[in-house]
Amino acid sequence: MIQAQSLTKRYGSKVAVDAIDFTIQPGTVTGLLGPNGAGKTTTMRMIVGLDRPDSGTVLVNGQRYQDLRAPLREVGVLLDAKAIHTGRSARNHLLAMAATHNIPTSRVDDVIELTGLTSVARKRVGGFSLGMGQRLGIAAALLGDPGILILDEPVNGLDPEGVLWVRKLMRHLAGEGRTVLLSSHLMSEMALTADHIIMLGRGRVIADAPVSEIIGQAGGATVRVRSPQATRLATLLAQAGVTVVNLEQDVLQISGITAAEIGDQAAAAGVALHELTSLTASLEDAYMSLTKNEVEYRTGGTGDDEFGDDDSDTTDAAADAAANDDPRETELQEAAR
Repeated sequence: MIQAQSLTKRYGSKVAVDAIDFTIQPGTVTGLLGPNGAGKTTTMRMIVGLDRPDSGTVLVNGQRYQDLRAPLREVGVLLDAKAIHTGRSARNHLLAMAATHNIPTSRVDDVIELTGLTSVARKRVGGFSLGMGQRLGIAAALLGDPGILILDEPVNGLDPEGVLWVRKLMRHLAGEGRTVLLSSHLMSEMALTADHIIMLGRGRVIADAPVSEIIGQAGGATVRVRSPQATRLATLLAQAGVTVVNLEQDVLQISGITAAEIGDQAAAAGVALHELTSLTASLEDAYMSLTKNEVEYRTGGTGDDEFGDDDSDTTDAAADAAANDDPRETELQEAAR
């Protein structure tokens, strides 16, 4: 279990994480979502003691991370897959980590096989692709067979087979009663993987609920109807609480009434239906709705004048820092201006 109370972190005048409270329960996959600069990575870093809170507390299994006697055996972490000695082989990297906790060599070989790295285990990681680096990072997180996993963008760079593997693995680990916290910008994948969502915006918690409840906040279901008698059907359905929008010729989008009710009324009136499809909101719809006023770094357009100028390197660095909740972000943005 991971528990945060009034967790706060500032970088100069910027409040990166603003007195947030949450509890991440064992036996569930919890997704941490939010726009760039929302405080996701900073929150994860505070959980594992890489950043010190200015106020508030965050505990893993009732203790501060830095007080754990054998952290690898309790918390598996992937925050930056590139944070590795590029001259080492994958196997030697894992062996070095294992030696700090008396983890047997057999466990190293187990996680190498589990993550699909057997054929490249003795190759230097400096030549690894992004996806291979992610697999190695996940192997390192699993090395101590921990009860808690914290993974920042674990599917970044993975091919479809790898994405599916991570999804199944996270579901399996949560099914064993482990606590799983992961972040991602892939809403469709998070909807398939997570049980619960914590959504951050400008350093604050703006949603903390099961996935189904989060999606429900995006609005009720709508029904797409195609009929050669669409005008007549729209008039027939005109009643309190029912909204009918004419999308195109013979196609209506209707809310406030179920598909079954539409079908029944159409049949009773002798109105032919060529399509009757229930449409539900997605996690992406819910995310966009909940964060529309919380986006700190908005795109400014795609005009030609925005590319190829002398300040492009500085601007890119500012964007990269913002995307990773980097404390340098304010300085870089000022330089970009």
